Amino acid sequence: MRERSRARGWALQALYAWEMRGAEPETALRVLHDLAEDLRVSQENRFFAEVLVRIVSREQSRLDRLIQDQLANWRLERLSVIDRNILRVGAAEFLFVDDVPVRITIREMLRLGERYSTPESPRFLNGVLDAIARHAAPEKVAEGG
Repeated sequence: MRERSRARGWALQALYAWEMRGAEPETALRVLHDLAEDLRVSQENRFFAEVLVRIVSREQSRLDRLIQDQLANWRLERLSVIDRNILRVGAAEFLFVDDVPVRITIREMLRLGERYSTPESPRFLNGVLDAIARHAAPEKVAEGG
């Protein structure tokens, strides 16, 4: 699982750079590949990072609607780029990555928030991710995942 933790970090960095460059769906993987080459990311880490970046770039509008529906008194565009993309990655895992339990996804997203965002971010992310999981993946939540 250590490789997946690193891959999530690479995916987040790529999604941050991608959004800052205009967020055109067809450029997301190119941004990740450029980042991976520049920083010499291992093949193990690249694969899962690619999966996440591909899902987020292709399903961005669906993920954004899902996130927006769970934000109380916030608009998605008012969130920091980092927090917005952490929520997208988490929602993508809930919906499209079957072999990761909800609690693991949430824990990993909180770690990303601790590392790349503000001190208040993990608490905020936890609440939103929990609401997203209960709404979008209730069967995974019910299984104790």
